[in-house]
Amino acid sequence: MKVEAIDYGDRRVFSVGAFNRGIASWLSRLPTVWVEGEVTELRRQARWASVFFTLKDPADGACLGVSMPRGQFDGLRLDLADGDRVHVYGRPELFEPKGEFRLRALSLERFGLGEHLAALERLKQKLAAEGLFAPERKRPLPLLPKRIGLVTGNDAAAKRDVITALTTRFPPARVLVAETYVQGPRAPGAIVETLGALCREPDVEVIVVARGGGSFEDLLPFSDERLVRAIANCPVPVVSAVGHEQDTPLCDLAADARASTPSVAARLVVPDLAELVQRLDRARSSLERGTRRALDRERQRLDRTHERLGRAPRLLLERRRGRLDQAAARLTALSPRATLERGYAIVRRAGGIVRSGNAVTSGEAVDVELAEGGFGARVEETR
Repeated sequence: MKVEAIDYGDRRVFSVGAFNRGIASWLSRLPTVWVEGEVTELRRQARWASVFFTLKDPADGACLGVSMPRGQFDGLRLDLADGDRVHVYGRPELFEPKGEFRLRALSLERFGLGEHLAALERLKQKLAAEGLFAPERKRPLPLLPKRIGLVTGNDAAAKRDVITALTTRFPPARVLVAETYVQGPRAPGAIVETLGALCREPDVEVIVVARGGGSFEDLLPFSDERLVRAIANCPVPVVSAVGHEQDTPLCDLAADARASTPSVAARLVVPDLAELVQRLDRARSSLERGTRRALDRERQRLDRTHERLGRAPRLLLERRRGRLDQAAARLTALSPRATLERGYAIVRRAGGIVRSGNAVTSGEAVDVELAEGGFGARVEETR
């Protein structure tokens, strides 16, 4: 389409559409080139015909928008992620409806590891060697924290998500919010300072560091060495809730717990009040049943003891009576009267019982005792 200007006297004026078409036509005459940079802000949707990302110069931060047909991008199977360094082959173009300048990619090749990723990998290895990421350093989170510190950005969605989730799960939760920079070069120092200030607040027993999703560059402050060391050395447990599930800044590795999103952090920090009440009700019911069973067992044991104690005197009397009867039987069997009843007699004289014939003389009077009665006699003969 021909680009024409409108004459206003001695002034030639182009409409926005005409201007954009002219620039686009001029850019289309430029040759194809190779451009090197790091991939950031990669955006790919199944319904989109193209894949979009930003190509960033790690040296000075200069950025260039890039688009590539989705089928062609998927066919390369590069599995690119933010921070990967690539060589892009394409030609410059202008998206006329919005006047956006970008590079139309015709080919794409991976080229080494991005500078930021390489630096992060070196820092990660260094801190890991010092033991900052060791599992044994992780501290358990308090079950019912008296006060919860929240480090977040000003008017951030992450702040709203965390507070809403906390108050929904556990309405009595006390939250102390500390807003600070969470993006840009000033963020690491500001977050470290805010973290230290929260630790000095009374009753703060756990701290949540929260930030919503963002580009690779947006989350770089949370991999800063100063912040990672501050989290590892924090006197109270720290929950890192930075970015989304696929994001893994170094603060995630140093924190005592990692939440995939700010909302998930709330589920780690406080229990669900309704579930807690149900658990307490079940525990109370279990204690009541256990107490009743214990009382029933003790009552039965006391009843058995009482019954045994009631039977004990009778049993004792019966045993004593049995022994007395046995003793009486033995005494009866040994009694002289029992001997008399068998037909024997006891002969007495003035000196006592006569036990031999030599103890008496002829003509001596004796007394004879029988089983029933007795009689007097006189000795006529001794043998």
